[in-house]
Amino acid sequence: MGRWATFDCYGTLIDWDGGIRSVVGDELLARYHEVEPQVQAEQPSLSYRDVMREALRRIDFADVDALGRSLPGWRVFAEAPAALASARERGWKLVILSNTDRDFIEASMASIGVPFEFAIVASEIASYKPALGHWRAFEHEVGRLPDVHVAASYFHDVVPAAELGIRSVWINRLAETRAPAPTRELRDLALLPETLAELVA
Repeated sequence: MGRWATFDCYGTLIDWDGGIRSVVGDELLARYHEVEPQVQAEQPSLSYRDVMREALRRIDFADVDALGRSLPGWRVFAEAPAALASARERGWKLVILSNTDRDFIEASMASIGVPFEFAIVASEIASYKPALGHWRAFEHEVGRLPDVHVAASYFHDVVPAAELGIRSVWINRLAETRAPAPTRELRDLALLPETLAELVA
């Protein structure tokens, strides 16, 4: 059945903080990060476009559609395409599990430029991570859970992966300190192919 690696997209492959900051500024960034997961937990059936809209409304940002307009243009982390391409060359099957909408993830995957087997998005399963819906949808599609999950968000991704017994690679771009530790921790994706090989021979 091959080796399967699942990925979060925004914050891991695409610069999520930079994209949001470009719209709301530094002064509202932390507040936005507090509010968005609250909206997702309260209303898991909302599209991500509507989650962003509601989060902006709650932080009193005037243009509630600004993030939805900007997201397709958010930049890819420089090391991501080469790392993903190398993982594919080593036989890994790549899948995205994202708290977003189909049109957003398709635009972002086109920007990344490396093929994925498929992507599971929150708006199609009415579930936002850290709830387990993405992994259950993956399990339904593939017949088992992934071998490794790769993500930048400890809260959204590393914790639920651990709950499911999935090995995790935490892309800790912000040099955070969290416990319990993930299976592996990297500063960025540059060493991901080698790390995946260490985790699953």
